[in-house]
Amino acid sequence: MHNRKVNLFIYGSLRDSRIFQSVCGYAFTRRPSRLDTKTLFAELAFLPHHRRVSPDNVYYYAVPTPDARIEGYVIHDIPLTAMAEIDRYEGKRYRRETVRVHTGHGAVEAQAYLVTTEAMRKQFGDRFHVNLIHELWLRKRIQQFLKKRTRPGDRTPDAELERQAERELLATTERDLVMAHYRRDAVSDYYLERELDRPRPSIKHLYNDPEAQPYLRNYLALVIRQVLLNQFEEQLESRFRFELEHMRSSVRYFARSIGLVTCLAILNANSNVVEPIIQKGLDAMPLEKNDLIDYVKYAVRAVKSIFDPRVAEDYLSRIRASLQPGLVPLGCELELSNLGAAAVEPLRSQTKAVDSVYDGFKYFYDFQLDVLCWKLGGYIDDHSGYNARPRRQGFFEIAPGRLSVAGELSRPSTGDPWLLSRLIHDLICFFRIGPHSLHLSFQMRKNQIGCQRVLPLGFVQCLLALGGGLERRPGGMWISRLCKGEIVQRTYGEELVFARTSRRNWYLGGGDDVADKPPSQAMTCIQQYKFIRLDKQINYEPLILGLKGLQLEYNPGDYLTAEQMQQYPRLGRRYEELKEWAHSPSEISDRTIQRFLDTVHRGLMHERHHRPAHRLHYIDYAVSAIEAQLRQFNDQVTGIGVEPAVY
Repeated sequence: MHNRKVNLFIYGSLRDSRIFQSVCGYAFTRRPSRLDTKTLFAELAFLPHHRRVSPDNVYYYAVPTPDARIEGYVIHDIPLTAMAEIDRYEGKRYRRETVRVHTGHGAVEAQAYLVTTEAMRKQFGDRFHVNLIHELWLRKRIQQFLKKRTRPGDRTPDAELERQAERELLATTERDLVMAHYRRDAVSDYYLERELDRPRPSIKHLYNDPEAQPYLRNYLALVIRQVLLNQFEEQLESRFRFELEHMRSSVRYFARSIGLVTCLAILNANSNVVEPIIQKGLDAMPLEKNDLIDYVKYAVRAVKSIFDPRVAEDYLSRIRASLQPGLVPLGCELELSNLGAAAVEPLRSQTKAVDSVYDGFKYFYDFQLDVLCWKLGGYIDDHSGYNARPRRQGFFEIAPGRLSVAGELSRPSTGDPWLLSRLIHDLICFFRIGPHSLHLSFQMRKNQIGCQRVLPLGFVQCLLALGGGLERRPGGMWISRLCKGEIVQRTYGEELVFARTSRRNWYLGGGDDVADKPPSQAMTCIQQYKFIRLDKQINYEPLILGLKGLQLEYNPGDYLTAEQMQQYPRLGRRYEELKEWAHSPSEISDRTIQRFLDTVHRGLMHERHHRPAHRLHYIDYAVSAIEAQLRQFNDQVTGIGVEPAVY
């Protein structure tokens, strides 16, 4: 029974061979000479007595009509395992039936996905499951619009490159389409036309700006670098979409995390190829003769020459073997700046700090980098809370999974601690901008909300030892994130911005099976830890697992707000003790370390309804790695072992 195969008549989105392969893992061809174990034979066919309609202008439906017929393909000998994947893709609106279709070699019995007239008369607007496969179908429609708008009728390779560059720059990216698709049942032709009908972005207004002149080349290098990543990921998603879809542990997570890690790892490992490409582009295209789109075109062309499917497949295999999925949704935010804490006011003015590379990312939006960085959730954060101001200076913040700058629409990056740690490390290495701070987010469970506890002082010391940035200073050592005032806030009285509970909205309208819930159920609470120093030399995997275990077992809350310290004087005294310890750290007692490790271990062992979600040897590794880091901290503050770096 498992070896049985069937024929399938396709007439809609599955006619695109890339989508078909993405759905079921098999390609198809009309040439018998190209058949192999993963490529099926297809031939032209038509289905009589049916008409093809598309009320939503996205998906096609076959409805009975006596005097009509539908042209398509019949795919021969599809395994039942592949048909199961296609069933899942087509969804509940369709009904798979046996039909007879006509080919050049006669009538053939096949399966087809049909709908009834009665079903189509009902309120239309199926709540489609939006994933990468459907985005691919939307991208195909965008390409059709661009062919009409950009150099219409021109089929040369350069024209195609320009259309791809146009798509990168016009904000008609997957971010906008996915958000639009989440909020309605379909993306209309009118919506696409409106999105495309805007002037092409230009940077020529900066060529005569004396203040911008010293930074233009650096920004263009950043543009080329980002487009290389975007296009590399496009190539990966196009060729390995089926594999990537099946490597995702849940549709709740940001769909591109695994693909981004793969591309970042390849590009970082081949920096001896990437860096000359960037420099060559800058040297070969002088500013006065080129505009922004020319540099984007150059990067698009470069990726076509360096992308190797065999290398990508090898990296995917390595990543697949390393994945350690858990149940707690995880997220991260990276703050990058060559100025460190002086990236934002008032410290920038007080210290007279100058960023000689990007001028504090002042021209970030002029170069359309907010659009180009959408897959990374990239934007400029000046810690003012006002995101509408152009040319604001601050941190280049990266948050994979954030679908809107304000953060009200976002998805967790992943549920895999190893993957999140690798994503953080590869992002630092890729951008080559000074790393500053890291925020880690953990989605809370419903039974945790409203009953959180304040962390004990010993646990806070352990966490600062793991990620607070131990540094040497004249006369000793200190915990830099606290002692430099980077996590101290004085807006409503002095408080420690160590950890905060906040809300995230992953309700996206009628978008998919997961998000198709009332807003009251779709608002999630996250616990975000903001004390962590960002450093490419640090392995964050043990810290991520430690914070997850701590949250599952201890359920910590905010630490420490001004209101908390006013209401509970003992917390104020603890804060003063913590500051004294941070300015001159002493070793953490064995008893405190053991209590901390036991708490983390219990939490990880109960992640899956009182059972561990990870393999036992992985949990043992995490606890052992945390203990080793804490012992190393004790050795450093007592003058034994390797000293920390001087910053």
